[in-house]
Amino acid sequence: MVSSAAIRSSPLTPAAVVVAALALAACRCQAAAPEPRVDEVIARGLAWLQAKQSRRGNWTANEGRYPTAMTALAGTALLMEGSTTSQGPHAESLRLAVDYLVARSRANGLIGDPQSDDRYTYGHGFAMLFLSQVLGEEDDERRREELVGVLSRAVAFSGRAQTKDGGWGYVSAKDGQDFDEGSTTITQVQGLRGCRNAGIPVPREIIDRAIAYIHACTMPDGGVQYSSKGGGGRPAISAAAIACLFNAGEEDDTHVPRMLAYARRHLATISNNSFGHWHYAHFYYAQVMYRQGGDAWRGYREQVERRLVAESQADAGAAHWPQGYIGPVYTTATNLVILQLDKGSLPIFQR
Repeated sequence: MVSSAAIRSSPLTPAAVVVAALALAACRCQAAAPEPRVDEVIARGLAWLQAKQSRRGNWTANEGRYPTAMTALAGTALLMEGSTTSQGPHAESLRLAVDYLVARSRANGLIGDPQSDDRYTYGHGFAMLFLSQVLGEEDDERRREELVGVLSRAVAFSGRAQTKDGGWGYVSAKDGQDFDEGSTTITQVQGLRGCRNAGIPVPREIIDRAIAYIHACTMPDGGVQYSSKGGGGRPAISAAAIACLFNAGEEDDTHVPRMLAYARRHLATISNNSFGHWHYAHFYYAQVMYRQGGDAWRGYREQVERRLVAESQADAGAAHWPQGYIGPVYTTATNLVILQLDKGSLPIFQR
């Protein structure tokens, strides 16, 4: 190996100095560990999720919380790879996840368990989203019929759980004294849109009331506030609200331009962590930017990929993201959704 000291002290000709310097640079390149590519990080992240799935087919957040929501989010990340419940490297994991969520479907339509699913509307909404995407690729007739039944009841439950102002809270309107807030509202609308795309009837008035709710929560500067009762504009909820309007077919909504301007001010700089809930915000903002396409998407994608690749942590040949207080399953699943949007594999995320 050529040392830098040897280059400085040896009586070499100019040409020899150049050769020696190139040799030193080559040695240094070989010694440095190469940055993993995005596709490698995705594959390792999916492997980590698969390894963390329980024998029952579910995943959980820290302290065993949010089993329905975590299972649906992790399942969505695996589904975006291109596997189905019958084909692909994650087919078995997806079958187990579907079995688990179908078993969580209750007679009243709720997908989840109020006793073990804290803030159960999150799990219900994410489960509708995941299962509706599974339904589109399910080739087993018996399972298709089962999923149609689960999702039809789930849509009915969401309709009953909607508050008088058109939003949703952490629990149903009845259980939560008609409280609503933005993030669970977006989860419901996206899940309902997934169901509608899969052929499940969704009453238009449910969506119309939700859109009116988002309008009412949008402030003059484009920020979407926490609740219809107030709470101030929130970058994370604002990004989610735009994604929600796009999912509902409202790209030309008159509120969208100022909502986009507000979101860009807070989220266009990937390193900005000042607003809280970074991964949640970019889970939805990435969907918005992907729908925008063109240079806007390419510029954003390069930034977010650099950050997510740099923040991933190796774990026995796999990779995950431990950041955030909800837990690594949540952060890993949401980040893998962001990194796989360009695959265009799920109807709900397509342009």
